[in-house]
Amino acid sequence: MTPIQSELFALQDKKYRDFHAGLLPTVPKETIIGIRKPAIRGYARKLAGTPEAASFMRTLPHEYFDENDLHGMLINEIKDYLDAVAALDAFLPYVDNWATCDLLKPVCFAKNREKLLPCVTRWLGDAHPYTVRFAIEMLMTHYLREDFSPEYPAWVAAVESDHYYIRMMQAWYFATALAFRYEEILPYLTEDRLSPWVRQKTIQKAVESFRVPPEHKAELKALRR
Repeated sequence: MTPIQSELFALQDKKYRDFHAGLLPTVPKETIIGIRKPAIRGYARKLAGTPEAASFMRTLPHEYFDENDLHGMLINEIKDYLDAVAALDAFLPYVDNWATCDLLKPVCFAKNREKLLPCVTRWLGDAHPYTVRFAIEMLMTHYLREDFSPEYPAWVAAVESDHYYIRMMQAWYFATALAFRYEEILPYLTEDRLSPWVRQKTIQKAVESFRVPPEHKAELKALRR
């Protein structure tokens, strides 16, 4: 066992492992140590920037799900934009579940949104499903407010995939976009610009969202099939 693995097992919560395993159908339970996110995030902040962290991030693939979580949280701590992109390009091919994918939120991206767009388009066209999911999440996180452009939802709608976790992220994107850009996004539902599955899941998630006002929820319910 490596020193970092020893540190991770010291943070183990077996009851949390058993619960969390039920949420991760694509991850073998025996690879889950079971560490609550605040604990692993605290360890990542302690480890970030050290030679041990650099060595750990060069050693791929990891053995445990929680090592992937730690790796993702170390990427989130990277301050330099180009370094963060390089770290993501090295790590994304090894991401094999929605939870690790969705915790990837590099802090430096918020101040580099213009530079980030070419990377987002590149990731959208990747063959690896969780790289595509990550790209859609970046569009949802950084480009639905002041930096919105009508071409961005068109990019998301153009993604064709039968992969469950890509389609779920497409639905999550459009449900969130309805909260911020209702009039611009509604035609994607009324004009059938989405696949039937993504369309229905978008409506479901928007109706369940606390960010969508009641009058919009009523209109969306009427669009159900």
